[in-house]
Amino acid sequence: MNYLGVGVSPGNVPVSHGSNLRAIDRRVRVAELILRCVICGLAIAAAVLIGTDTQVKEIFTIRKRAKFTDMKALVFLVIANGIAAAYSFVQILRCVVSMIKGSVLFSKPLAWVIFSGDQVMAYLTLSAVAATAQSAVFAQFGQMELQWMKTCTMFGKFCNQIGEGVASALLVSLSLVLLSAISAFSLFRLYGDSKGKNSGGW
Repeated sequence: MNYLGVGVSPGNVPVSHGSNLRAIDRRVRVAELILRCVICGLAIAAAVLIGTDTQVKEIFTIRKRAKFTDMKALVFLVIANGIAAAYSFVQILRCVVSMIKGSVLFSKPLAWVIFSGDQVMAYLTLSAVAATAQSAVFAQFGQMELQWMKTCTMFGKFCNQIGEGVASALLVSLSLVLLSAISAFSLFRLYGDSKGKNSGGW
C-alpha cells in the first residue's frame, strides 16, 4: 500500500523541473527573437525615413534644401539606429542558431556580453531620441529669444517624415529597454541555477 506517497519509487515520480526550465527558456528565446526582429525592422525604417528625407523650398528665388544632415541630432539618430539594426541582425542570427541547436543555457561570459550589448544599445538609442526630441521642439516652435525661426512652418513635409522616423526610433528604444530586461533575466537565471546546483550537491 501507499500512504501519502510513502514507498513510491523515485523512478515513478515525475520530475517537472527540467521540463519547466526548458519550456520557460523556449518562451524567453521566442520573445527575444521576435523583439530583435521588430527592433531590426524599426531601426532600418527609422534610418531610411530620416536619411532619405529632403525638401526644397523657394524663398524669393532662393532655393533652400532641407536635409537631415542640417541637424546634428538627426545625424546621430540615423547612426544610432544603423548600429542598432546591425547589432540586432547579428543577435537574430545567434538566436536562430541557438534555437536550432536546442541548447537550454549558455555560458556566463556570453550572457554578460549579450546583456552588456543590449544595455549599450538601449542607452545609445535613448540618448539619440532625447537629443532629436529637443531639436525637434526648436524646429516646431522656434525660439524667439534667440531669433530661431519655426523651421517646420516652411518645411512641413520634411518635418512630418522626420516625425515618423523619430516615432520609429522611439519604439526601437523602448523595445531595447524591454529586451535588456529579458537579457538580464537570462543572465541572472544562470547564477540562480548555479546556486541551486551547489546547494543540492553533486
